Amino acid sequence: MTLGEEWKDDFLQTIRRYENASLLREASVEERLGDWTRYLTSVVVETCETLGWKASAKGHQLKLLPIPRYEYLTLDVVAFPEGVRWRFPVAVMELENSKNDDKIAYSLWKVLCARADLRVVFCYRRHSGQGPELIEHLCEVVEGMGIEGRMRLEGETLIAMGTRDDSNQFPYGFFKWWRLDHNTGTFNVM
Repeated sequence: MTLGEEWKDDFLQTIRRYENASLLREASVEERLGDWTRYLTSVVVETCETLGWKASAKGHQLKLLPIPRYEYLTLDVVAFPEGVRWRFPVAVMELENSKNDDKIAYSLWKVLCARADLRVVFCYRRHSGQGPELIEHLCEVVEGMGIEGRMRLEGETLIAMGTRDDSNQFPYGFFKWWRLDHNTGTFNVM
């Protein structure tokens, strides 16, 4: 099992808990995307902790590094292995609630610029049918790296897209997952 698959499984276990699932599902159905991001942030940080990582995010200050922060590198979530100072992040994540494709592409570009074992971009679409078009748009960001840059990229890059029309299957049908294939520069369904 890859790190991305392990993280996804732990994320789905964490989000399944009633207190997490009900809040996030309700915010999604009502398209209260600010609340969606706040609830999702807590679930992502909690998931990182189940893997033994320490994570920084809005509302979750990290004091592992000598410089305490809520956000490092202006990334929404940055996770580190516990007990090692000045280590590169093990995971970086962006939680983009904008409906604008270019803002989501910018979030992907940000995580691709970071050195980490795992990069995840969370985004939201009203309908699951909008996913493939967005993924195609995100491939433009990967193309901008060029083949050599893409082949030097370490770690895994995932897209997790929540969709309102699949909220009755929450959390399993709600989130659609794609992983970047470094060889082809495309995202494949996980």
